Amino acid sequence: MSKIQLKNVSSLPPKNTSRKEIEELTKDYAKEIAVWHEKLRAEGDQSLLIILQGMDSSGKDGSTKAAFERCSPIDIHVVQFKKPTPIEFAHDFLWRVHKQAPAKGSIHIFNRSQYEDVLIHRVHDWIDDKHAQFRFRMIDAFEELIQVDNNTRVIKLFLHLSKSRQEEKLRERTTERRKFYKHGDGDWSEREHWDKYMAAYEDVLNYNSVAPWTIVPSDKRWYRNYIVTKTIVEALRDMNPQFPDLDSELFTQPKDA
Repeated sequence: MSKIQLKNVSSLPPKNTSRKEIEELTKDYAKEIAVWHEKLRAEGDQSLLIILQGMDSSGKDGSTKAAFERCSPIDIHVVQFKKPTPIEFAHDFLWRVHKQAPAKGSIHIFNRSQYEDVLIHRVHDWIDDKHAQFRFRMIDAFEELIQVDNNTRVIKLFLHLSKSRQEEKLRERTTERRKFYKHGDGDWSEREHWDKYMAAYEDVLNYNSVAPWTIVPSDKRWYRNYIVTKTIVEALRDMNPQFPDLDSELFTQPKDA
C-alpha cells in the first residue's frame, strides 16, 4: 500500500456535491447518534472514544457540536489536552490520557489527544525519531488495551485543512468579535512550522496502528461535519448497543398478605 501524502489528499468536498443534501444528511446522522447514545448508556457494556486531531482552526469544536447537538449531556465528555501541567510533566506522557478514557456506557471526545505528545515534540525537536517510534508503540498498546480490556471502540479523525483556509480562519479570530476568544498568538507561530507538521502527521497516518485513521476534508464546515457524523454513526451501528431487558426480579417479590 502506498504511503499517504497529504499534499495529494484534497481538503475539499468532491465536485458536484450538494451542500443542501449533505446538511440534511448531517442532521439525520446527529439524530441517529442521539438514539444510539441512549442505547449505549442503557446497555452499559461498551464505550466510544473519538479522537479529533488537526491543525489550529481545523474545526474540532464545530464538528463535535454538529455530531452531538441532539444528545443528552449525560455520559458525554469532551477532553481538551493542552500544555501539560507540572504534575502531568512529572509522569509518563500517557498518564493524563489514560484516566480520561471512557467508562462503559459513555462517549468521550478527545479534542487533541495523546498524539500531541508525538506531533508537537517532533516538530520542535524535543524528541528524536527513535523516541517518537517508542511513543507510537505505547499509544498503540494503550488503544489496544482499552479496546480489548474495556470494550471501547476507538475512532480517530484527522481534520485535513489546507494552509490557505487555515489563514482565513485564523484571521476571522482577529476580525469577528464572537471569535476573539479563540485567538492566540501561538497559533500564528505554530503555523510557521506547517511543513514539519504535515510531515509529522503523515507519519502518524501511515503508522500501522490498531485503530485506523479517517482523513476528513475540512475546508468546508458543512462537509467536514458530514464526514465526522457519518463516521460516528457507522461505528455505533457496528457496535449495535441495545436496551437491556427488564430485571425479572421486580416481578418475583412476594405479595403482601
